[in-house]
Amino acid sequence: MQPGSTEDEWREDCAPRRVLALFATKWTSMVLHTLHVRHQGACRTGALQRSLPGVSKKMLTQTLREMEEVGLVTRHVQSAIPPAVEYRLTPLGQRFVEPVELLYAWGRDNADALDQLGSRSSARRP
Repeated sequence: MQPGSTEDEWREDCAPRRVLALFATKWTSMVLHTLHVRHQGACRTGALQRSLPGVSKKMLTQTLREMEEVGLVTRHVQSAIPPAVEYRLTPLGQRFVEPVELLYAWGRDNADALDQLGSRSSARRP
């Protein structure tokens, strides 16, 4: 423990752990990033899935439901036949985009460091 820190800073419900828990699902940050950067904060489900290579429809739906439950996105059903569903970043979701974008920028700027990570296949670029 660092000098001057308290036990409260390391509790299970401390802010750093809560942030990490929010992004424990790998798709949460990608959905935030994609909605923000590629779709100006709002997008229909199908277009969002096409923007996220590798995500299954089931995983995207699950991730969006979890994000809606915690208040990062809202779900809007447009009256059409068939009904069109659009997801939008909430003001809270827009606040969480900021650190995601910083982390992604760091990743782009430090791809060489990421390439030096151990043998985990998910840690390497194809």
